[in-house]
Amino acid sequence: MVATTMDRSGRVMRPVRPTAAGRRRVLAVGAAASVVLVALTTLGLILGDFPVPLERIPTILAGGGEGIEHTVVVDWRLTRVIAAVGVGALLGIAGALFQTVTRNPLASPDILGLSSGAFSGMLLTLVLVSASWQALVAGSLVGGLLTAIAIQVLASREGLQGFRIIVVGIGVSAMLASMNTWLLLQVELETAMFASAWGAGSLNGVAAGPVAGALVAALPIVVGAFCLVPRMRQLELGDDLASATGARPHVVRAVALLLGVGLVSAATTVAGPVAFVALAAPQIARRLARTPSLPLGLSALLGAVVLLASDLVAQHALPMPLPVGVVTVSVGGLYLLSVIVLEIRRRA
Repeated sequence: MVATTMDRSGRVMRPVRPTAAGRRRVLAVGAAASVVLVALTTLGLILGDFPVPLERIPTILAGGGEGIEHTVVVDWRLTRVIAAVGVGALLGIAGALFQTVTRNPLASPDILGLSSGAFSGMLLTLVLVSASWQALVAGSLVGGLLTAIAIQVLASREGLQGFRIIVVGIGVSAMLASMNTWLLLQVELETAMFASAWGAGSLNGVAAGPVAGALVAALPIVVGAFCLVPRMRQLELGDDLASATGARPHVVRAVALLLGVGLVSAATTVAGPVAFVALAAPQIARRLARTPSLPLGLSALLGAVVLLASDLVAQHALPMPLPVGVVTVSVGGLYLLSVIVLEIRRRA
């Protein structure tokens, strides 16, 4: 957290750095989440119709497995695990960016309509241009950017405000969902079935090339997001104090939203519009670490844990395998309901 103090004359003094106890708490939560993530990764590699003993995993990952073992563990399961971890981390960071700049815990790419916009761009690219992952990445990014611009134009009548952005985003998301449904009705059945499954948020059939390409493309955006953290912490003080301490609130918000759109677009290219991970992960991270601000690194880690755990449930804990987005919507709906109930009780 970055805070400021004032002297008796009202002059803003240097930011106060995080306390040692706060840093230790964040590190402890991060270490615990890392252990959980490693355990979930291990389960992701050994569970399935072709069971693999745990003691065989290191040998297979080192290249010593037989043909079928290598294909199942490395080509299929490891790729899926990496996709879940990477997409969850990108969504966690994006959610922290949006919730910080809007100062609203309900702000997330799926609620704001950015995930729907990225999916719309992908769908149009799939139907009109090409099915290559390079074209889909570009289409997703363009769709997300155009959606963000539309939301900004519609919500900036009297300056960008968190509540107005959310309301406008919900309306834009509903319009895009209708357009996506119309597009699916215009294409061939095979393409429509593929796009519909993808639109629900799914890690089925992920391939190493597109996953690696999307994650590598998102890496500079992740670095940029972490570089922006000090400025975003200044925004939490209010625009007046942020300006007094050297930040430019409108520029910081615009850059943060642009970075968030890039992260959402990369994640959507891999797994489609996975709902509620970006909404829940930053708030879970903040509550576990008991920090007044949203920790970006911990949000990424919790996003990876949430999505990987949801994918394992979708694959192995239900009567039939389902897209991971179905599980995240169910869990996210309960989370959203609990947030609303707690907010009502707090204001009562």
